[in-house]
Amino acid sequence: MDSIVATGYPATTKRAAGFVKDVPTVAMIVGFADKILITITQDGRLAQWFHVPLDSANRVIAAAPETNDDSLLPLTHLTPTTLLGGTVPEREAASQLLAVQIASIITTRNKDEGRMIVCGLGLKSAELDQSSYLELVELVGNCL
Repeated sequence: MDSIVATGYPATTKRAAGFVKDVPTVAMIVGFADKILITITQDGRLAQWFHVPLDSANRVIAAAPETNDDSLLPLTHLTPTTLLGGTVPEREAASQLLAVQIASIITTRNKDEGRMIVCGLGLKSAELDQSSYLELVELVGNCL
């Protein structure tokens, strides 16, 4: 079921599908002029929404020295904000971590990126183990 589809008009849209812990998972990124919309759904769910502003992050990254020691960690200055669906603390913490990690990847790949990241998540399980987390990040990374 691993597939990637890209379209260009009216907004750049990329989609990847795969399985995370044997659950069908779809990641989609839509690039608008002022925002990047990212959705990750499992079994058609879409229950939580976060945003991560990148505009103030660019100045910090440009001045930061290049280090590879912690390249897999999310950038510390990015702050996710829950927009909708943050009523379960365990689910909210894991989802915010995932949103920040995705924003970090986008910012690391393009230091001039200033659009806000809006991330919609619909994960089946509230708990993410390390392999599920990495599979979700990889699935979204395939869309970038």
